[in-house]
Amino acid sequence: MVKVGVVGYGVIGQRLADGVAMQKDMELVGVADVGPTLAVMALKEKGMPYDFYLAVSENREKLEHHDIPITGSLEDLVAKSDIILDATSAGVGAKNKELYARHGKRAVFQGGEKTSVADVFFHGYANYGEGLGKQFLKLTSCNTTGLIRAVDCLDRAMGIDNVIITIVRRVADPGDYHRGLTNALQVEPVPNHQAADLMLIMPHIKATGTLVHTPVTHGHIITVVAKPKRQTTKEEMLELFDAHPRIRVVRLADGFLGNASLFRYARDLGNPRGDMYDIAVWDETITVFEDQVIFVINIPQEAVVIPESIDAIRASMKMQTDRLEAVGQTNQYLGLGR
Repeated sequence: MVKVGVVGYGVIGQRLADGVAMQKDMELVGVADVGPTLAVMALKEKGMPYDFYLAVSENREKLEHHDIPITGSLEDLVAKSDIILDATSAGVGAKNKELYARHGKRAVFQGGEKTSVADVFFHGYANYGEGLGKQFLKLTSCNTTGLIRAVDCLDRAMGIDNVIITIVRRVADPGDYHRGLTNALQVEPVPNHQAADLMLIMPHIKATGTLVHTPVTHGHIITVVAKPKRQTTKEEMLELFDAHPRIRVVRLADGFLGNASLFRYARDLGNPRGDMYDIAVWDETITVFEDQVIFVINIPQEAVVIPESIDAIRASMKMQTDRLEAVGQTNQYLGLGR
């Protein structure tokens, strides 16, 4: 049983903890954070299903004021764990790496950290083998994670020469106050980092793309124009997407009109926090245009990276050496592909 600690109990950290707790071959040692954040207070109100470790000792009185039980320090959590999922704010993980290295522990960092923090820039489906046995792995961002799932799905079947992507990006997560776009769209230079990151994970594919920030909070939408290495049909692409455990095929005709429809559907399914681990591709957008294919996907930014983060544990700890066996175990425990 692999012992896992989660450092940073925020938007991603909460979901990482829940995801690890669902893995029958892993044990969640506990979670760590800096103080009585709303997420930590909610953890206490839920009856403390996870042990809490305090990352900043100076905040002990604040935790005690809210009657939040403290199991130990951040260093205690690291010492008890075989591997750490670091979901702290960008830049903090790089500092925490010194602690992990001092204890000889493995760690997986989220997309906000610089790629240089890790031995391998990792994606469960696209380059699982490169993560085998490595001490430090870094996940791709939410957009890149979902994008690579879709491109890898087609690439393994027909080969992909290049992709051009347009990202309509939510500006902040629900509940965030630090970004203030209200009646404006903001454009970033070409290429966006997602295209550059895709090429780091899949260097045999050329990629470029644009990105537009939009004043919404639920999900990104990505338009993909790809050039396959052989002819294909919409029917083949539908079959490939439909068979992928982490891709959901949806239809405009059924009422899935956009990101809000998918978020509402996740809540109607009873998913905690309205989460979805799978990306969605719209049936009506899948098009073969001369020598290119076009499709549109939805990225549920708060939960999409959880499966690949768990894949990273499996790779680093060599729990499974076969890619499909590893992602299959993750999918099974998370209930994906049913």
